Amino acid sequence: MTGVRVAGVGLTHFGSHPDRTGRDLFAEAALAAREDAGVPRDHIEHLNYGNFMGALSERQGHQGPLMAEAAGLGCPATRYEQACASAGVAAREAVKSIRSGENDVVLAGGMERMTNMDTDGATEALAIAADELHEVRSGVTFPGAYALMAKAYFEAFGGSREDLAHIAVKNHRHALDNEYAQFQKEISVEQALDAPPVASPLHLYDACPITDGASALVLVSDEYAEEHDVDAPVSITGSGQGADKMALQDREHLARTPAATEAAEEAYDDAGVSPDDVEVAEVHDCFTIAEVMALESLGFYDFGEGIGAARRGETTIDGDRPINLSGGLKAKGHPVGATGGSQLVEMTRLLRGDHPNSDAVSDAEVGLTHNAGGTVASAVVHILEVDR
Repeated sequence: MTGVRVAGVGLTHFGSHPDRTGRDLFAEAALAAREDAGVPRDHIEHLNYGNFMGALSERQGHQGPLMAEAAGLGCPATRYEQACASAGVAAREAVKSIRSGENDVVLAGGMERMTNMDTDGATEALAIAADELHEVRSGVTFPGAYALMAKAYFEAFGGSREDLAHIAVKNHRHALDNEYAQFQKEISVEQALDAPPVASPLHLYDACPITDGASALVLVSDEYAEEHDVDAPVSITGSGQGADKMALQDREHLARTPAATEAAEEAYDDAGVSPDDVEVAEVHDCFTIAEVMALESLGFYDFGEGIGAARRGETTIDGDRPINLSGGLKAKGHPVGATGGSQLVEMTRLLRGDHPNSDAVSDAEVGLTHNAGGTVASAVVHILEVDR
């Protein structure tokens, strides 16, 4: 089985782009990835593209071939939809196709355009990633759903709003020098605690923003990289995917995310590593409590111990295992169909040394990305390793 290397990566700025279309955003990211890789466009054999709500936000379905055309590609294209994990699944399927020998070069990534909708419209559109029959009809939104998960966590394990505030402060600090980040500004614990409530116990700075943006990666086989002299020191050595029941009411635990555990265990086994080997990670912090549950589900902390990690300084830029050096979804932004790809882009840049925060992990050899859909009814985990 061949290995899979990240030959090139590309991103747009994450934020509000009212004058741009989704196809324009993805074309920018795809072109950047191709130029970074130095791979001719006619060598790309397939486009794996992630998008969640384009049929609602832009009234545009059938986006696979549309985005291939926008990117200047003449290859087949497939759109993947797995809520906020859409691009993560697209990348995972690209890894599988290269490993199987079906393809040698795949462009993977995603795009979401959200800010052209007002807050109520975007919230309603995002809600279709929940159970329509048992949750959406009852008025559940994702801030409300994650608030229920936060309350369940506090009841089961303890913790406080101040613990969550430290996560928001950390991720805003990490985004300061990231030119692609939506929010390049520091906040204080006091600001986070004093911010308006969204859904108790979550307040404004506990939530990620509504975001436009796109991400892209050129993935190639080991053989292609060697034959074409492609400089690609970062490999995706592990990939895993997990699932859970859709509606929160049907789950055994609200304070745990077993889909992420399942995905992580598969990815660790695939790469031949353990949680202790991971030196840096990008995790799906759509809300601050989501980062806590991710850290525990990935095996970095025992259940109930992850809540204080940021406050103790263990996951900060100068901590033992930095988490979300990009700024995470919280500060970098969350264009949902692009997020899983952007995590892989950021991790690649961190490991190969061209990210503004690479100095914090200059000796790191193993990184992890964790991408979740909905209230983690789906999860994708990838292990990335760099040749030093």
